[in-house]
Amino acid sequence: MVVDLIGSCRAFVSVSEAGTFTAGAAIARIPQPVASRRIAALEGHFGERLFDRSTRRARLTPFGRDMLPSAKRLVALADAMEHDAQRAKLRPLRLAMPETCTTRDLAELDAAGRALDVFLEFRQASPRERAELVRTQEVRAALTVVPAEEGAWKVTLGLAGTGGSRTGALHLETLRVGRSGGAPRRVWIQPEDDVPQLRDRLFRVRDSVGLRPAQVSVADSLTAAAAAVFGSDDLLLCSTAQAAELGLVWRPIGEIRLARGYEITAGLGEDAQRIRARLWPDIARCLGAEETT
Repeated sequence: MVVDLIGSCRAFVSVSEAGTFTAGAAIARIPQPVASRRIAALEGHFGERLFDRSTRRARLTPFGRDMLPSAKRLVALADAMEHDAQRAKLRPLRLAMPETCTTRDLAELDAAGRALDVFLEFRQASPRERAELVRTQEVRAALTVVPAEEGAWKVTLGLAGTGGSRTGALHLETLRVGRSGGAPRRVWIQPEDDVPQLRDRLFRVRDSVGLRPAQVSVADSLTAAAAAVFGSDDLLLCSTAQAAELGLVWRPIGEIRLARGYEITAGLGEDAQRIRARLWPDIARCLGAEETT
């Protein structure tokens, strides 16, 4: 017979403290017949009686008195383990996120996770830093950049500026400096998009349409890139959500289609599966991604 040692010891301790099987079962929050069966199973396991059943009260036998202290320790240890398990479930999962996510975006993702018993703690970092944080186990998971066609989430990119038409594509070739000279308009790439599959492709288009090398440049930060755009006719490579947040006019690029791709990278595969399965639409909203699987 397989004995539920913890459950049986819990019934044993409760009955010994209450003095009767009925009261002990109530303390253990189980029916009285269940308490009796569990104690009988424990007695069968040990091969000795724990209680003297010749009286109305549940009186411990000498063997029962000897076993009671260790039974109490086992029950206390089991209770402590249950408590520790609950605390561990509530410990936040550290997740590295793009720096492009706003405080509100992250707060809404956090709230969505809490509703599903997924407790998150965010660390915002650049694409290269996020991958390194997972490798060094400083975070349990990260949203890492991948080619758009390989990602679980895709964020379409375009060019945004302070003015101009809101309709139609914007062709990079229109930024060529004419014979009359003048300050050339520039396209700024923010750090989130400073990855080969985006940066290098845009550089190739720059060169093919005859723009100067400096007309498509990587900015030190999103703030620096946005500041350059606000103070000139320059353009920012960004998503529609970022353009709306910054109050810029967004248009797709005429010569090329660019999109950020994101995937979950985690030290444990089950963490990646858990985040993807439970929070897919919420992460999509946080990123400003297309909500399609």
